[in-house]
Amino acid sequence: MARPKYSSRLQARKASSPAMVLAMLVMFTFVILILLALGILSIPSTSGGDSPKANDLSTIVRNNMDRIDGDEGRREQWVELISWEPRAFVYHNFLTKDECEHLISLAKPNMHKSTVVDSETGKSKDSRVRTSSGTFLARGRDKVIRNIEKKIADFTFLPAEHGEGLQVLHYEVGQKYEPHFDYFQDQLNTKNGGQRMATVLMYLSDVEEGGETVFPAAKGNFSSVPWWDELSDCGKKGLSVKPKMGDALLFWSMKPDATLDPSSLHGGCPVIKGNKWSATKWLRVNEYKV
Repeated sequence: MARPKYSSRLQARKASSPAMVLAMLVMFTFVILILLALGILSIPSTSGGDSPKANDLSTIVRNNMDRIDGDEGRREQWVELISWEPRAFVYHNFLTKDECEHLISLAKPNMHKSTVVDSETGKSKDSRVRTSSGTFLARGRDKVIRNIEKKIADFTFLPAEHGEGLQVLHYEVGQKYEPHFDYFQDQLNTKNGGQRMATVLMYLSDVEEGGETVFPAAKGNFSSVPWWDELSDCGKKGLSVKPKMGDALLFWSMKPDATLDPSSLHGGCPVIKGNKWSATKWLRVNEYKV
């Protein structure tokens, strides 16, 4: 008698997962619309007779605010919508310099050659498409990390428990990450926490040249952006974000209808001058158990 009851509960729980994902995505979209209405988000302007299309990034105001904000010594913060396909946002000055340096100092003693996930075994394996070095910092490891994870939860409207550990990466000159998807195309890697639905990529250092995050499948006219001449050849292959210490790039691997978004294809361009440090937080549909 107990087994059918448990089975029905389990089936009901599984059936509710897509509905929960859809509800979260709808809620996020609703919040974005509110922020747009309040003028908190900056978006491409489409006013005027000669205005470009809505996804023409040439109309984005590129603020270079260097003001120090009050006693906290924190730079001016604002969120910039950079793309609808994929849905991508840059949170300027998301991390403080101290937070960036703290993550780097924790990661440095444990850096290893970066790997990719094997879709057949679920384990890590070496790959030529990824030539950086990296390490993972456990979720909730210390007070600084817990504070960063809370900020990520506030930014994405997703619980901190849905996040994997922080992956800190270091790219030297010539190192890169070829275009790839963050979502999984197999069942094995979704057993814990379900599908990856969003990524928050935090830049822990500036990069003199190269090292852009590029979205080659993004929709838009990218050659007319004001900073086009500052991009490397790799960065000119699509929508690109230049690394800037403290900035955080949020992009969604799932559309509002909970289907996978192929326009979220992205890569890390080779570093040409300097070196690049970053920290990645992948967020799942359900709680990710660690």
